[in-house]
Amino acid sequence: MRLKDRTAIVIGAGQSPGQGIGNGRATCLRFAQEGARVLCVDRDPASAAETAGLAGNGAAAFAAEVTQEASLAAAIADCVARWGRLDILHYNVGVSIAGGDALPTEITEEAFDRVTAINLRGFVMAVKHALPVMRAQGSGVILSISSAAAIESYPLVAYKTTKAAMIAFTEQVAIQNAGHGIRCNTILPGLMDTPMAVDTRVRATGLTRAEVEAARNARVPLRRRMGTAWDVANAALFLASDEAGFITGVALPVDGGQVVKIG
Repeated sequence: MRLKDRTAIVIGAGQSPGQGIGNGRATCLRFAQEGARVLCVDRDPASAAETAGLAGNGAAAFAAEVTQEASLAAAIADCVARWGRLDILHYNVGVSIAGGDALPTEITEEAFDRVTAINLRGFVMAVKHALPVMRAQGSGVILSISSAAAIESYPLVAYKTTKAAMIAFTEQVAIQNAGHGIRCNTILPGLMDTPMAVDTRVRATGLTRAEVEAARNARVPLRRRMGTAWDVANAALFLASDEAGFITGVALPVDGGQVVKIG
């Protein structure tokens, strides 16, 4: 019960269509299993409600659009109104191919703005409204999902750029709020077997799921097998817990050794 009596918001608590479980949903379940009351926030109300039902422990669903600041502010206000405080903010939203991301010579203004609004601006706006609550409490944990793509070779420009910027913003928030007792860290997943990572590529490429899985597995140094959403959820649980009480401003790879591979 590492998060007993804590309240958490997970933004991006639903998941894309496909096999298995996504990072956001898995994190909601792990937080709830460890005692947290979780507000499961997603643009898809049905998906958020499904996650809340699976999580249990009094979890609730809230529909919000991360490209609208007022919507994010409303989600945070709902958490505080419902439970009286906000202990953990976890931003688990990201888009690349589905947002029209492309090579630097092919990216359009519309696609770049769309990916940036979802991946980066939404994170900044959520933090903007969480910080006053956490400062008043004198405590809080802010987490996000960046990507190993931020620090390794990745061909599509908007995803890489925004995920790298999330690391810089994490460091900024961490150092500016350390005196308030607020910690801020980000997770860098590598090649994961989730609906967003695998099934989106199946739909985009026309390959079978087995083909996409095999190609991704072959690139992972550790056991030649992708990670799962539970690997990311367990990392988030650690960073949210008191076990990580002296850790802030960190970008934690969860990638099977991908970012340290040379050659």
